[in-house]
Amino acid sequence: ITPWLFLVPLVVIFLIIKKTQPVIALLVGTLLGAIFVLFFQPQMFVQLGETDNITANLQYKVILKSITEGATIETANASLNDLFSSGGMAGMLGTIWLIICAMIFGGIMEAIGALGRISQSLLSLAHSVFGLFASTVASCLAINLTASDQYLAIVVPGKMFEKAYAKRGLAPENLSRTLEDSGTVTSALIPWNTCGAYQSGVLGVGVGEYFVYAIFNYISPFMTLLLAGFKIKIRELREKQ
Repeated sequence: ITPWLFLVPLVVIFLIIKKTQPVIALLVGTLLGAIFVLFFQPQMFVQLGETDNITANLQYKVILKSITEGATIETANASLNDLFSSGGMAGMLGTIWLIICAMIFGGIMEAIGALGRISQSLLSLAHSVFGLFASTVASCLAINLTASDQYLAIVVPGKMFEKAYAKRGLAPENLSRTLEDSGTVTSALIPWNTCGAYQSGVLGVGVGEYFVYAIFNYISPFMTLLLAGFKIKIRELREKQ
């Protein structure tokens, strides 16, 4: 192990800070990792390739197999063995299939008008400012649960409730904040939602296991309703003007 290896995660962090496209950041991190293992950890090819005869062909196969199928590095420490073992791209396929299915299902629900119907039904129950906020929260949660996609849980209620907020003299910031507090952050708490599936797959921890620790995620909708009930930080259109 050499300090030079820290350059790989540092470069990836730098790309994230610079808001580089995720695909590019992941690609750069993967390529740098492959290059650095060639120069600084050649012994890995002996262990992963299960041979002492290191050739260019072997190095290529080991790197490609590690990226696609994963790798297992054995050490004397059982905890480190788990840390150094990965499933590669193949290990994420189950999560990817679930995300694709959820996106297709959500798209179908939106195309047939089911999501709009849910939002319209909840909107009809809003007879006050607090009721409007509550209907927005309920709509986001309902779509997160039924459509299984965070994007739809934000966009559909956003379109449906936009005029209702303006009609009551409320600034768009109120709707935006409510969508974030109830649509964005709660999606990671639903196992079959695209966000919940991704978080669970990447972290290797079930949604039910990290749910109790995700305090911000499930407190946010209640805080939104609390602020709306006491009319705290509720901006009106005339204030904005």
